[in-house]
Parts: sequence; C-alpha cells; structure tokens
Amino acid sequence: MRNQIVMLFALLISVAAFAQKNEIKAAEKAVKKGDFAAALTQVNALDGMVSNMDDKTLPKYYYLRGETYAGLSKTDPSKENYKEAAGSFEKLFEAEEKSGINKYSTMAQPTLNTMISEVSAAGIKDYQEKNYASAKGELHQVYSMSPKDTVFLEYAANAAYLDKDYDLALDYFTELKDLGYTGIVKEYTAVNIETGERENMGTQNQMDLMVKTGTYSDPQVNVSESKRAAIVKNIAFVHVEKGDTEKAIQAVRDAREMDPKDVNLILTEANLQIKLENKEEFAKLMSEAVELDPDNPALFFNLGVISGEQGDVEKAKEYYRRAIELDPNYVDAYINLGSAMLDADKQLVEDMNKNLNNFDKYDEIKAKQVELYKEVIPLYEKAYEVRPDDLDTIRTLMSLYENTGMDDKFQDMKAKYDSLK
Repeated sequence: MRNQIVMLFALLISVAAFAQKNEIKAAEKAVKKGDFAAALTQVNALDGMVSNMDDKTLPKYYYLRGETYAGLSKTDPSKENYKEAAGSFEKLFEAEEKSGINKYSTMAQPTLNTMISEVSAAGIKDYQEKNYASAKGELHQVYSMSPKDTVFLEYAANAAYLDKDYDLALDYFTELKDLGYTGIVKEYTAVNIETGERENMGTQNQMDLMVKTGTYSDPQVNVSESKRAAIVKNIAFVHVEKGDTEKAIQAVRDAREMDPKDVNLILTEANLQIKLENKEEFAKLMSEAVELDPDNPALFFNLGVISGEQGDVEKAKEYYRRAIELDPNYVDAYINLGSAMLDADKQLVEDMNKNLNNFDKYDEIKAKQVELYKEVIPLYEKAYEVRPDDLDTIRTLMSLYENTGMDDKFQDMKAKYDSLK
C-alpha cells in the first residue's frame, strides 16, 4: 500500500511537471511570435504552479512573464503592465543570482532597459509639463525597475511634493534619507576648440579620448555637492505642509546639523517657533541668522516677511529698509515696504468714515492720507523703474496718483497699463 502511495505521488509530480513544460513551451512560442495576449493566457495558467517549479524552470517562467507584460505595454502602456513586467524581471534576477546562472537575466536586460527608457522619458516629460500627478508614479516606477537609479526616487519625491501629495512625498524623502542618498555626481567636461564652448563628455574615458584627438582641451571633473541636507530639509518642509510643527522642527534641526550655515533653515525653524508662540526662541534664531549673514538683502527681506506675518509692522519696515540699503534695486523690498507703510491707511479710512459729517475733522484726516500716499509713491516708482512691466505695481501707482491729484502721472501710468493688458 505504501509503495502505491509513493508511486501515486511520483505520478502526480510527473503530471504537474509535464503540465508546466507544456505551458512554458506554449508561452515561449507565443512570446516569440509576439502574440502577447496568448502568452498571457499561458502565463496566468502557470501562476499557480510557481511553488512547484524547479530551479531551471522558475527563471524561465519569470523571464516569459516579464516579456509578456512588456509586450502588452506596447499596445497598452498602463502602469500595471510596466509594474508586472518589472516585478517579474526583478524576481528573475533574484532567482538566477541564487543559482549563479544569468542566462535569462541577460536575455531580459534589453527589454528592461527599453522599458526604463520609455517610462523615464514619459515621467520627465510630465514633470517638465508640470503634470506632477502622472510624473510622480512614472518616475517612481523607473526607480522600481532600476533600484540603483536612486535619482528617480528623488524626482518622484519632488513630483509628489509639487502635487501636494505630502504623505507620499514624505515616504519617498524618508526612504532617500534611510538609503543614505547623497545625489553626488561627477561631470566630465572639456572645451570644444572649434566653438570655444565647454561640453559635457559623459564619462572619463570619453573626455580623455576627445582631448587626445586634439579637438577638445582643458578637461575638468566637477563633483556636485551632497543632497543629504536638502533631503532632510524637504522632510521638514513636508511636515510643515502637513501641519506637524513639532516633527518639522525636529527635521529642520536634523538638517541644520548637516548644514549649519543654511540661513533658510534657520528662518524655517524661526517661523515654526513663532507658530508655537516660542518668542524667545524665535528672537534667538533671528539674531543667529543676521550674525551668520549680515550683508544678505534676501535674509532681511525674509525677516521682514516673517515679522509682518506676526503683526510687527514696524519691525518689518525696518528689515525692508535694510534690504534696500544692501540692494538698492530690490524690487520686492520696495513693494513690501510700501505695503507695510500703507497698513496705516486702514485706520485713516476708518476714521474718515466716522467723521463723514464733521467736515473739518474729515479734511484733516484726508490730508494725512494724502501725505501718506505721497510718502509711499517714491517706493513704488522705484519698483516700477526696475520692473516696468509689473501690472500690480502699475495699478498701485495709478491708484496713488489718482488719490493725490497727480493727474498727468495717472494718465501716463494708465496708458502704460492699457498697453500691457
């Protein structure tokens, strides 16, 4: 009886192996013919037999499965087809790595390379066209197909952030951090002797070769800066967007440990601290930023913005004036300073409305308003001088001129406005 059971078990194995071989042959034949719909039928039939496949059959199955879905993607370029193909090839590589044989891995590589090229091109195109919803998936798919190309995980993280998919962006940026991603690349360049332009040679060997031919000179190897601090900074910004202030502060501090001289990180933390009403910490960080970069007009401009957001208009005006001292052509500083000064107009308008029947008082307040407008006009005129096509500045000047009785200047500015509309 026992012998019968053993024989029956052996017979079952033999039948299963025979079925596998038939399905494998049928799938292989369909793939070679390019009949991927038929190949899919055979592959699906094999899916339930994977656990019983031997070390020789399993790699071939994954190869055929990958080729099938890659073939289907040519007529139906859906993410699912690419995902299934990439997943199959990944399992193929794992299976053959264990066995030390790379027969089917070698055969699959050209198809995988084509897929990577197609998906990366689509992802980059969508990213450039600001179609971040599609780009984030396509760029991450490239990374899934080629995990060594971690730069695509960075691109996917940026796309998710720009798409305001903050949970996904946080996952991707955190993965980059955990991987120890630096984003450091080497750029090999040389000067084209004929054109005088510096060109990217791609590789060290290509650069050396072109210099030896005598058509290029002055070879240089430039190494980009590490992006580790930027990745951690982005994690902080995601937490800010998610409203996780405490986590954001911790992430900013982690980033500052890597890049302690990044003034923007100090400003970011300062803004977070004030949200928590930690005014002493805010003041400390502000002093640190100014001490670190005392001649940076952008720093003082940002300090003005932060102070204005916190309701300290006088401090904001002080910072904007300092930014203008450091950069006399800082348009946004002129505009923001003018806006901060016009903050007093709200009270003047309110007081005039209260004194509509008191003509003397009304005229007194109106005179103060005109005086304020005349004080502000030079700021907007300077902004207009530096940036003459800015419609917002032009509209503001039109209003100021009209309310101060500067009719000629109003007409000139209106003509300018009409020409730009």
